[in-house]
Amino acid sequence: MLISHQKILNESVASYDVLVIGGGPAGTTIASLLTEKGWSVCLLEKSHHPRFHIGESLLPMNMPILEMLGVLGKVDNIGIKKYAAEFNSEVTALEQDVFYFAKAANKKYPFAYQVRRSEFDEILFKNCQDKGVSAFEGITVNNVDLEQPTKKVWALTETGESKEFHCQYIIDASGRDTFLSKKLNTKKKNPKHQMAAMFGHFHNVQRRAGMDEGNISIYWFEHGWMWLIPLKDGMMSMGCVCWPEYLKTRDLPLNDFLQRTLSLLPEVAARIKNANLVGNAHATGNYSYSSQQMAGDGYLMIGDAYTFVDPVFSSGVYLAMQSAVKGAAYVDTILKDPSQQGHQGALLEQAMRKEINAFCWFIYRFNSPALHKLLMLSGENNLHPIRQKMKSAVISVLAGDASNQQIKFYLGLFKALYFFSILIDLKQHWRFITFRNRQNKVQLEMQ
Repeated sequence: MLISHQKILNESVASYDVLVIGGGPAGTTIASLLTEKGWSVCLLEKSHHPRFHIGESLLPMNMPILEMLGVLGKVDNIGIKKYAAEFNSEVTALEQDVFYFAKAANKKYPFAYQVRRSEFDEILFKNCQDKGVSAFEGITVNNVDLEQPTKKVWALTETGESKEFHCQYIIDASGRDTFLSKKLNTKKKNPKHQMAAMFGHFHNVQRRAGMDEGNISIYWFEHGWMWLIPLKDGMMSMGCVCWPEYLKTRDLPLNDFLQRTLSLLPEVAARIKNANLVGNAHATGNYSYSSQQMAGDGYLMIGDAYTFVDPVFSSGVYLAMQSAVKGAAYVDTILKDPSQQGHQGALLEQAMRKEINAFCWFIYRFNSPALHKLLMLSGENNLHPIRQKMKSAVISVLAGDASNQQIKFYLGLFKALYFFSILIDLKQHWRFITFRNRQNKVQLEMQ
């Protein structure tokens, strides 16, 4: 039974089938889908939409999810089409390579969108309300009781009023707040990938021409990598994911340090020659982490509340919404038959881990000389048909279609070629591993 918005404001306790913590892409997606399945759902979001958020680059495999939710047309109105991911290097023979999604194994979704997250997230939030979700803003969850069959959630309104909610199931979509994994002490930092980011929105940044206008540009540089994401309103999201040792050298306010860092690459410096930072820059650390358990008795973690990895392949929003789609099917099954929890929970976590690991394989190696050179070699003219198939497999991963069985063999060949490249120059690879391990130690010392 759905409870009206006015009723919850007047009662100290409200009961639902499912309570979702967090109103971002993961939370609104799973709330919408579970409501469509007939369950009463409450969603609590601590902030108010529209709100600033990073992660503006969607993947082609977001498109079927947006179609499923019925919001693709609205996203088209606010977004700029992204047909490819562009990689740039100053240390390889090929200075630029463009990976067009139309060359992926699945030809059905040849583009994605770049979106302002404030607008995108608001569309998803209003959509879940329109579907019947009791979605509230300005309410912060501060405690839960998972011990009883009826779960209890306590939250505070902005006026300091305490609210109590009862439900059969709790879904944590709180993003990097990682509410449940902190409470359950299951959150673990990733020792393999200790980096941090700084970013901001800029006006008057030079764009690519024609259909390439909306492409994401990624640049390697000596201190990590940079992103340039064009937005529809003329803004450009720009940021740097850097090694901790470099960040320790900061001797300027963050706004100035970000702009100085972006200017270290001549091409990027030329593209921002007439640009100005709009608002303030942002920074984030404690970069990569995961919860040891995705689901338990009466609860589920999805999106960044479960795990977060480097955004180099724009996987964040896709993995959040994909985990919500799979999570909705799982929760629907468990609410109907709780005895399925153990088996179905293991299958869900296995499926999501497989998708996450497909991105992680590239992410953990992205700054390695071997992968750097191998990605840039793929753009040479007159590629051998096998190399074309390998590039198509990599593009499929970039599109979010890593589980496509068509790419399995050629993706395996690409990885084998990577390891062969390491063998050719073991000394160079050893220097990189030593450097990365030193960076991880520096990051741990900074925390």
